[in-house]
Amino acid sequence: MTMAAFSSKLFAGLQYLLPQHGVSRLMHTAVRIRRPWVKNAMIRAICKLYRVDLTEAACDSLDSFDCFNTFFTRALKTGARPICSEPDAIACPADGAISQIGAIEGKLLFQAKGHSFKLADLLGGDEGEAEKFESGSFVTVYLSPRDYHRIHLPVAGTLAAMTHVPGELFSVNVATTENVPNLFARNERVICYFDTAAGPMAVILVGAIFVSSIETVWHGEVTPPRSKTIRRWDYSTQGLSFERCAEIGRFNMGSTVIVLFGTGHARWSSKLQAGSSVKMGVSLGSCR
Repeated sequence: MTMAAFSSKLFAGLQYLLPQHGVSRLMHTAVRIRRPWVKNAMIRAICKLYRVDLTEAACDSLDSFDCFNTFFTRALKTGARPICSEPDAIACPADGAISQIGAIEGKLLFQAKGHSFKLADLLGGDEGEAEKFESGSFVTVYLSPRDYHRIHLPVAGTLAAMTHVPGELFSVNVATTENVPNLFARNERVICYFDTAAGPMAVILVGAIFVSSIETVWHGEVTPPRSKTIRRWDYSTQGLSFERCAEIGRFNMGSTVIVLFGTGHARWSSKLQAGSSVKMGVSLGSCR
């Protein structure tokens, strides 16, 4: 085993010992401190460590952010992210890197070498919803701390339902995805179901160790508060429709987005593969 592989296993293993939700609660409080010297020091540290480009932000002055969380969920300047123009294009929902992209193998999604996980487990055990995406297509996008953290809709659609699945809060970086089985099906997540011209689509916001909050534009913060049971909201009669690339939610700290399509409805670009860097709004492929 190489030193890099050993370090990755050690990093992943230590997370089993952490009080994951306790750490997340502390982060939720820390990133909302409004004392200027505290929040500015935190912002400077992250900008330096991760080379954050604040010139893209609608507000690029440290004093314009009332707390670190406002900086982390910052809006972008108009035109900072060109949007794909092809009518049938599938837009990338977020800035980040492709973790995996491809076909759903029957009822299984590929996580990393040696690791796959069940579609139904990802969807909180909902076999009815899972059937809609069997043998379909998926893409997983990992957001690092330097990325823009608002989530946008890949194709135009109408919100059908939302589910919050409580779970663990492992990190979702490469080291952890390669070493923690069923990672995305065990971490806390918010699943948003949409009806689209390309059939059913699910956009899944996966929590992680420092993701202190996940929110959507129609609900606000979904978590916290924490829940020990799965919660579901039905929006099928409310007619909440969104255009392609409309903002639908955000991570208050970074994590991962998974998008699901049904069988035969998505064709991914051959130029994309695991590790490809992407920006919100670029074309990931086309839908039928």
